[in-house]
Formats: sequence, C-alpha cells, structure tokens
Amino acid sequence: MDEVRFTQWLDQEDRRVSEFIRRYGCSLEHVMPCDGDTVRTSFCYTIGLFGLGHPELLVFGLDQASAGGLLNHLYAMISGGRDLVPGEELTFAGHDEKYLVEEVPNPGDIVFGANRHYRRPSEFSVPVLQLTWSVNGAFPWERGYPYAEDRQPRPGTFDARVEEDGGPCSCGH
Repeated sequence: MDEVRFTQWLDQEDRRVSEFIRRYGCSLEHVMPCDGDTVRTSFCYTIGLFGLGHPELLVFGLDQASAGGLLNHLYAMISGGRDLVPGEELTFAGHDEKYLVEEVPNPGDIVFGANRHYRRPSEFSVPVLQLTWSVNGAFPWERGYPYAEDRQPRPGTFDARVEEDGGPCSCGH
C-alpha cells in the first residue's frame, strides 16, 4: 500500500473509531495477526474507556463475537460506575469461565489504535488491563488448561508491532 492510500485508510479508521465512541461509548479493535501462513493468537481491545478515566481492556484468544460480547458487557459495567482492578477475578451468571484482571506493563506495544485515538506516543501509552480467561476452572498456567500457552500470552510478553515478514492483518485464517 502506498503512503497516500495508507494515510487515507488511517483517516477512515480515525473517523470510524470516533463515530463508534460517539454512538456507543467505546470502539472495539479486533486483530487477527498472522505471519505468512502462520496464524498467531487474535486479540481484541477497547478504545474509549480511557476517556472515562478507566484503563482500556484487552483479551486474547477469543473469537470476534465472544471478545465483543465480553468487552461490551464490561464497558456497560464500567460506564455505570464499576472499576476493574488488577488481581480481581470476575464471574458472570450462566457462564463457567472466570476472568482474571491483570495489568499490562507494555501497552504501547499492543494498543496502537487507542494510542492513536488519544494522540499518545507508545512510551506514554494509555493504561491497559488484560482479561485472562479460564477453561473448566483452569487458567493458562494451571494444569488442565486445554490450549497452547501462547493463546493467551502473559502480560508483558506480547508485542503486536509489525515485523518485516508479517504482522497484524485480516488474512482469512
């Protein structure tokens, strides 16, 4: 993509994010990164909670509908006055999963859209809380967790920056 087309695309993304925040209170960025033919874990994060005085939220390894449902539900709670804090464990009626709220020490390496929206350089990134989910009561670092450990990277170990041979894309995988 040439520089002019890329700038036009960024302008459209800026308008889309601002419109979603005006209309719905927050916008969601769902990213399906891939390196060539290898698909890495997907992630989704909010843009708009920082404007309410709350860290943005990030979740790894969920499909778009599940991530969107979770983050929109939590946005409604937060916009209603609820604050999430690191170390807190969340449960929801009718769901077996638990969600551990964890502070992300390197948000500038992940939430590019949020930082672009708030015009913050990565070294002064908006704060982010990661929601790590359990399966059958087990978190990724516990026995019985059925997925590979990289499906939900530990806070501080993930970097979404585009590398020379790949990066965030919608590659259809």
